[in-house]
Amino acid sequence: MLRAITFDFDGVLAESVDVKTNAYAFLFQEEGEEIVQRIVDFHLKNGGVSRFEKFRSFYSDILRRPLSEERFQELCTRFSHLVLDEVVAAPWVEGAKEFLVQNEKEYTFAVVSGTPENELEEIVRRRRMDHFFDSVKGSPKDKVTLLSEVMDEYHLKPEEMVFIGDAQTDWFAARETGVPFLWRCASSEAGLLSGYTGPRLSSLNELEENLRKLNSLHYRS
Repeated sequence: MLRAITFDFDGVLAESVDVKTNAYAFLFQEEGEEIVQRIVDFHLKNGGVSRFEKFRSFYSDILRRPLSEERFQELCTRFSHLVLDEVVAAPWVEGAKEFLVQNEKEYTFAVVSGTPENELEEIVRRRRMDHFFDSVKGSPKDKVTLLSEVMDEYHLKPEEMVFIGDAQTDWFAARETGVPFLWRCASSEAGLLSGYTGPRLSSLNELEENLRKLNSLHYRS
C-alpha cells in the first residue's frame, strides 16, 4: 500500500520550467543565437539535472572552453537571482494544490528536486506550501540519493512510495531505487522516457485515479 508521495518541483507542482529555460538563454545571450539554442536544447533534454552540472556541461560540451570557479559561482548566483521570484510566482500545475489539500493527512509528502536545497526551501516557504511537506530535498545530491534518503527517514519500502516527475532524470532515479513512477507529461509532443510504459498525466487532476490503480496492483501482487 502506498504511504508516501514524492514530487519533483518544476513542471510537477509549479509551471516553472519556462522560467528556467529563459534564464539559461539570458545568461548566454552574448554567445549568439546558435549557442543559446544548443544550451536551451541541452537544458530541456536534461530536465531534473542540477544547474551545477548543466553549467559545467555547457562549457565542456558546447562552448568547449574552461570554466573557472569564479565564473561558475557568478553563473550560479545570477541564475538564482533571475529565477527565484518568478518561480515563487509561477502558477500551480493544474490539480496539484487541490490534491495536496485533500490528501495531506493520508500520505507522507516530500519534494525531491534538482534545485539547490536552500533555494528550494525558500521557494516552498514563500509559496506557502511548506505545511504540506514532511521533507524538502534538493541538489547538490542526486535524485537517487534523495529518494533513498526519503525512504530511510520514513522507513518506507520502495513499493510504499511513488515518485511523480516530468523528466528522464526522474524516471532514472525511480528505476534505480525501485520506486513506482508516474510521469507528468505537460505536452503531447514531449519526447518519450526511455523504457517508460506507464500513464502520462497531463495534469495532477489525474493523480488520484492513478494512485488507486497503483494500490490495486499492490493488492493483487
